[in-house]
Amino acid sequence: LGGNDTVEFPIKFTPKYPGCYHCQILLKSSCDIRVYEIAFVVNADQADAQLEFLTPAYQAVTQEIPISNISSEDWRFEAHLEGQCFHGPPVINVPVGETVQYPLTFKPVAE
Repeated sequence: LGGNDTVEFPIKFTPKYPGCYHCQILLKSSCDIRVYEIAFVVNADQADAQLEFLTPAYQAVTQEIPISNISSEDWRFEAHLEGQCFHGPPVINVPVGETVQYPLTFKPVAE
């Protein structure tokens, strides 16, 4: 290899869904055996979203936001809400294969 002890090993991976995909690569030679464990993490496309809250002054309104977990691992989210008058749980767990509603509440303190 001319002094270079690295070899390229191209891998083509075409996942159908977001999630974490694990695989093992076994390399054998006459004097060595190596096993490489690889985890591919695939994120969903980013989507812009907009919520519009309409409520009479001083009355709260809650919007249920569905979070679907189609991956192979349970999810745990921490929510960091910015802006006055918004409330929701600080943590939400979404088990594999389930959809959990995140209740986002807007409670105005003025008109």
